[in-house]
Amino acid sequence: MENKALAQANEELKGAIQKESDFHGIIGKSPKMQLLFEQIERIAPVDSTILIIGETGTGKELFAKAIHQCSLRRDQKFYAINCAALSESLLEAELFGYEKGAFTGALSQKKGIFETASGGTLFLDEIGEVSPTMQAKLLRVLEEREVQRVGGREAIPIDVRVVSATNRDLKKEIASGKFRSDLFYRLHVISLVLPPLSERLDDLPLLVDQFLNFFSMKCKKEKPAITREAITLLADYSWPGNIRQLKNVIERAVVLDRDQIITPDDIILPEEESTAKVLMGGPQDFHEALERYKRSVIQDALHKTGGNQTKAAEILGLQRTYLARLIRTLNLRTGRDIR
Repeated sequence: MENKALAQANEELKGAIQKESDFHGIIGKSPKMQLLFEQIERIAPVDSTILIIGETGTGKELFAKAIHQCSLRRDQKFYAINCAALSESLLEAELFGYEKGAFTGALSQKKGIFETASGGTLFLDEIGEVSPTMQAKLLRVLEEREVQRVGGREAIPIDVRVVSATNRDLKKEIASGKFRSDLFYRLHVISLVLPPLSERLDDLPLLVDQFLNFFSMKCKKEKPAITREAITLLADYSWPGNIRQLKNVIERAVVLDRDQIITPDDIILPEEESTAKVLMGGPQDFHEALERYKRSVIQDALHKTGGNQTKAAEILGLQRTYLARLIRTLNLRTGRDIR
């Protein structure tokens, strides 16, 4: 009966998700997400440059694609490049192209992304990581609307909409001399600020269901149900890695699932760094301090309940099986366990 109820609850959740507007592949019913969707619909048809600001793992490229799909350029190509993944010389060659013989290995002419993306949208991810030299070259391209290939002299007109993204505070980078203010204001004509997952927990069940569907199909397994306790455990976590981290956690749970039910025992989460910092007053001995804290809290709960793990779990807000696992991991002496 319990499994049937779980399956029914998960089907109801699936139905609720289907009723939600899937905004170009982005799931979100929370007020902050709905506001972002409205903003995109207003700004996408205009060719102004857009800067997307958000923590790592918040889905900045998805939002850039949504902007492209809502724009008048939707029938043209969308290009994305991670500025942090390439050296300065490689990034220059990728963006601007090069002429034959411009450098060792340049055996033929190659068009850069600014050229090949003409008519479409170019997404520059991690823009805060580019070097001062590249910043100056990007600024010139944005202002002149033309590009010069490496080793070339011809100025080539371009027609591309630029969307960039960063997880850095660029105003602080400007103050420290690491980022050009003129480039910032050229990129920052319009900005979108993405909320971290911890500020849009209304969307967490929807995202979980989306990932359960995706990884079940990927693993060729029947989609598992997920208990309310597991959802509560996920909602109580701080998610420093945001949606990308949630996706990884759900993938692991689906891969390791054996009984078609995801419970708290199937959810593996890294320890909360903030707790350790409070205990230690600094980053040193992180794991040792966190283990001491766990031991103290669990032993206190067991002392209050006379060693009754079931009641101790209720006090701590944990699943009985999860508490038992913690007790084994920490090698705690529990005394008698009155069930």
